Amino acid sequence: MKKCVFAGTFDPPTSGHEAVVEACLKIFDEVVVAVMVNTAKKPLLSESQRAFLLEKLFRDKPQVKVTVFEGAAVDLLARENTIFYVRGVRNGIDYEYETADFLASKKLMPELVEIYIPAEQDKVQISSTLVKNSVKFRKELFDYVPEAVKEDFLSMLEEKDV
Repeated sequence: MKKCVFAGTFDPPTSGHEAVVEACLKIFDEVVVAVMVNTAKKPLLSESQRAFLLEKLFRDKPQVKVTVFEGAAVDLLARENTIFYVRGVRNGIDYEYETADFLASKKLMPELVEIYIPAEQDKVQISSTLVKNSVKFRKELFDYVPEAVKEDFLSMLEEKDV
């Protein structure tokens, strides 16, 4: 059985994230989607809210497992007993960032295999930051947040009075 990890902040999960997981399902038997705790970021949603949205988004896909993890990605890969780490890339900036991170991680886990999934043309502009800015300025979310979780996401924002 081939398993991969796709980790990120997912604050909030976007249609771009959904597309990366869908691509992974064409390659792997199991996809672990990990909500990473990043103390350097001030998230809009809690880890449990982000995990809830991801679980709902992929509820009809039993081969997708959602988890929350605090620590280094290589430790998560070891815990999940896989060497395959998937990264979504939208542009050259993402590629350069992910490659620098990969080279550092490879020193810690020489057997690591990192796989880049490029964004589809209609998803290149989508980012969690764009969604947060749309919320901040009370602008339309368009298709940036998957329809399956959009209502829950907006309810979470109302609870936070955002």
